[in-house]
Amino acid sequence: MLLFDALYRAEQALPLAELARQAGLPKTSTHRLAEELCRHALLERTELGYRLGMRLFELGAGVPPQRALREAALPLMADLREATRCTVHLAVLDGVDVVYVQILNSPGGRRLPSKLGGRLPAHATGVGKAILAYSVPEVVTARIDAGLPRLTPRTISTPGALTRELEQIRSSGVAYDREESTIGIHCVAAPVFDAQDRVVAALSVTGRSTREIVRIAPAARTVGLALGRLLQARTAPPPA
Repeated sequence: MLLFDALYRAEQALPLAELARQAGLPKTSTHRLAEELCRHALLERTELGYRLGMRLFELGAGVPPQRALREAALPLMADLREATRCTVHLAVLDGVDVVYVQILNSPGGRRLPSKLGGRLPAHATGVGKAILAYSVPEVVTARIDAGLPRLTPRTISTPGALTRELEQIRSSGVAYDREESTIGIHCVAAPVFDAQDRVVAALSVTGRSTREIVRIAPAARTVGLALGRLLQARTAPPPA
């Protein structure tokens, strides 16, 4: 896992010595582990060093809950991107962070810092706040207890401010990220619910300004509801 984490953070191949340094392991141990992982296609050896292998992608794509969620969401996300001409994200909660499980980039749009499989603190993102707003209190408490680090000067960083923000989200049905995760990035997000009315994910649309994301908020909300109904239909028991 130390090797996987180091290569994931680097987003490029690393020579043996640099991989050992970033993983915090002895060079001999790193070489032995990396070669063994290469034999199983979990890592690949290139002229530039070691990188993550295709087998990891195959395994990750097969995680049942996220696979079903992505398959259901993809057509709706594509329609939302086409309608708004903006990047669309799908994320789930993992502990106190959100993980992006699907991203559809806008055609010709600016490059965003988010990436597939990437994670961010839930309190600092639109998708994270959309999920927290409808989660059980213990989940919100866990995020607060873990800390509310500032990613930008605009990030919510106090329990009281987060509590008020979550109340507002429950009132409006959407969450906003106004440069809270990255300066210059504005998002609007909507929760996605399963058949038991539990929040299981959130969709977001990235815009260029607060005015733009407020304008496209109803579309994000509609697609979030549509995805929830689709998930519920797929899990409903067959008629007797």
